[in-house]
Amino acid sequence: MDRKEYLKCLFGNTTALQEAMRESLASATGEHAHIGKYASFKTYMRKYNVLVKEAAPLLPNTALLDAFKLDSIKSSGEYTWPKQKELFDSVLANVAMLRAVLENAIGYAEDETQKLKYFIQANLRRAIFTEPLKELEVQNGVETLLVGRGMAKGIDYDRETGRVKTSGKESVPDFIFPNLKLCMEVKLSKSKDDLRNIVDGINADIRAYSTQYERQLHVVYDLSTIRDEDEFRKDIESAVGVSVIIVKH
Repeated sequence: MDRKEYLKCLFGNTTALQEAMRESLASATGEHAHIGKYASFKTYMRKYNVLVKEAAPLLPNTALLDAFKLDSIKSSGEYTWPKQKELFDSVLANVAMLRAVLENAIGYAEDETQKLKYFIQANLRRAIFTEPLKELEVQNGVETLLVGRGMAKGIDYDRETGRVKTSGKESVPDFIFPNLKLCMEVKLSKSKDDLRNIVDGINADIRAYSTQYERQLHVVYDLSTIRDEDEFRKDIESAVGVSVIIVKH
C-alpha cells in the first residue's frame, strides 16, 4: 500500500474514532447522564495514540499533534465526572485535529468535492420526475440524492444555513458541506431572462461566498435555455475553487 492509500486508511480509522466518541456522547440521556458519560476517555486516548504513531512518519508537519502520556493518566474511577469530561473533550479535540491534518495530506476535501460533483451530474436528472416549475423542486431533488448517498443533515451537509455577510448584504447558500469547506447553489433556468439573472446571481455569489468557503459548486438545472455549455462554464469556472454543473431536463 502506498503512502497516500495508507493515509486514507488512517483517515478512515480516525473518522470512525471521532464518530464513536460522538455517538458515545449522544447515547447518554436522562437527568444523570453525565455520570459515567465520559468514563471511556482512556480507551479513546489509547486508540488515538495508535493512530498518531502510525500517521506521524508519513506527515510533513506534526507540530499540531500530541500523544497522551497514558502512564500518568489514572483510571476513570479516580476522577470526578467534570475531570472525566475535561479529559474526554481533550481526546475529542485531538482526534479532530488529527483528522484535519490527514484531510490536508490526502487532499480529502478536493477529492470528495469532485466525487460529489460527478454524482450530482450523473443522477440529478433521474431524481426530477416532472418538469420543475420552481427552484425548490430541484433543491429537493438534490437533497434526496444527498440522503440517498448516506449523507446526514447537520453533519455532512446542511441546508439554508451558513449565512455570509458582505458589503451590508446577506447571502445564504442552498447547501453547505462544512467538512469540505464547500457551498452549493442550485438554480432553475426556464427562460433566457432566467439565464441572464442566473449568471448575474452566480457572479455575485462567487464574490460573497469566496470570503468564507474554499470551494463552490453551482448547479444549473436547464430547461433548454443554454445552447453552449462550454461557453457558459468558461467564465464562471475561471474563478478559483468554483465549479458549474449543467443538468438538462
